Amino acid sequence: MALKFPESADECVYFTRRAIGTGHATVWVYREKCPKCKKSLMGKPRGDDGSIKIRAKEYVCPDCNNTIEKKEYEESLTANIQYTCPSCGNTGEKQVPYKRKKVKGIEMLQFTCDKCNAKIDVTKKMKAKKEAAEQSKK
Repeated sequence: MALKFPESADECVYFTRRAIGTGHATVWVYREKCPKCKKSLMGKPRGDDGSIKIRAKEYVCPDCNNTIEKKEYEESLTANIQYTCPSCGNTGEKQVPYKRKKVKGIEMLQFTCDKCNAKIDVTKKMKAKKEAAEQSKK
């Protein structure tokens, strides 16, 4: 399944490259067209000066002004992943629903390796798992 890599970050709601132990993962989520008018890509609202309101709790269509709550919109998207498994070294591509889970107190996108079925976690905002953080304090 050859996944199409984004040409620009403007095409994406989310993009990250993470090192995970001996492996790594690149995750991107494309913006979708407005479900109402099907013309433009949904995006965060813009302020009076034209800048994007990055902390907005909704997504807006620039053509028809259709508004969708952030959580509802993001859960309808699909995450595209290129990864190298930290357990077995397998390289693969995968598409999973873009739904973050709370695991050990941290929001993360979780998927499994196609070869060894190991769980691979892509954490939000470069956070470390609680058990790893507690060990580093000692």
